[in-house]
Amino acid sequence: MTYDERLAWLRVAHRQLIELPNAPVEGNGVYARYRHPVLTAKHAPLEWRYDLHPDTNPYLMERFGIHAVLNAGAIKWQGKYVVVARVEGADRKSFFAVAESPNGVDHFRFWPRPITLPEYGEPATNVYDMRLTAHEDGWIYGIFCVERKDPAAPAGDLSSAVAAAGIARTHDLVNWERLPDLVSKSQQRNVVLHPEFVDGKYALYTRPQDGFIDAGSGGGIGWALVDSMEHAVVTDEKIINFRHYHTVKEVKNGEGPHPIRTPQGWLHLAHGVRGCASGLRYVLYLYMTALDDPARVIAEPAGFFMAPEGPEYIGDVMNVLFSNGWICDPDGSVFIYYASSDTRLHVATSTVDRLVDYCLHTAPDGLRTGLSVETLNKLIDRNQQ
Repeated sequence: MTYDERLAWLRVAHRQLIELPNAPVEGNGVYARYRHPVLTAKHAPLEWRYDLHPDTNPYLMERFGIHAVLNAGAIKWQGKYVVVARVEGADRKSFFAVAESPNGVDHFRFWPRPITLPEYGEPATNVYDMRLTAHEDGWIYGIFCVERKDPAAPAGDLSSAVAAAGIARTHDLVNWERLPDLVSKSQQRNVVLHPEFVDGKYALYTRPQDGFIDAGSGGGIGWALVDSMEHAVVTDEKIINFRHYHTVKEVKNGEGPHPIRTPQGWLHLAHGVRGCASGLRYVLYLYMTALDDPARVIAEPAGFFMAPEGPEYIGDVMNVLFSNGWICDPDGSVFIYYASSDTRLHVATSTVDRLVDYCLHTAPDGLRTGLSVETLNKLIDRNQQ
């Protein structure tokens, strides 16, 4: 294949991938998965991956490898369904890039350039998993994990890291103002901004951790009020959604995207982590909090809302579903953007009514087998009437 023939083949294959129609797959009545991922490494523009000059790249080989596209914040922007995805290069460094779709389920195209994010303090080794919040103060905020090497690590330890919550804001998703990292007594790598002021303050969903990986004494999803996002300092933090033994959130749990306001309460999507023989298993779950007090849980169905299925099990980090982005349309349609096994980005669709019904009418976890069987027998009895 000549240079020109290979380039023509690459362009056709890339266009066909982007234009591939997506279709829902009938599910459990709560949501519908879709047949194809919405973003993968191969969706990255050819101009990012190849030097398209035959004099400097005569074999037309990749010069910048893209390995994965995953955990994406999401927002409805100028009539388009827009995600800010975590794009991971072959060098293990992640960066943020914007992709948009006309309908939310297919035809996602990356914007021409990745986000050029200003540095703050010591330059980060890695950044990832941005949550987007269009706040009532008029800014769009992105809160993300900032990873740096642990300066206290012993000589030869090249794995220990420290995490902080990085904060940036924008009006156009192109030009970003970097704000100081969140100040907290704990390591914070999973922080989400509530979309409204609470008692005149900015409200944060946090996840206090003793270490970079281990939650340690961190009890679950936290709640904190801060005076300013320009100098965000957590001084008082309480746990509102707790970890529990022998549940889907035994090891860790964390808020996904910011919650959706509904007439019945705030609708939350979160991830839970448990240990198993094959490592850590990540699943998604829902809960609701009160409209007048977003820190008060009013409903939480037992178990997972979504877990890996079929090919979703396979990838760079197996047995993982993770979400940090969803979009709620004015008609109540909900687009849930989730990544599988740290490799690719998918969409599932539902409605506010379905998700609220699921939360309010699915039994909570009784935390022991006897109560689980009791719940099941009540359902069986009702169906025999």
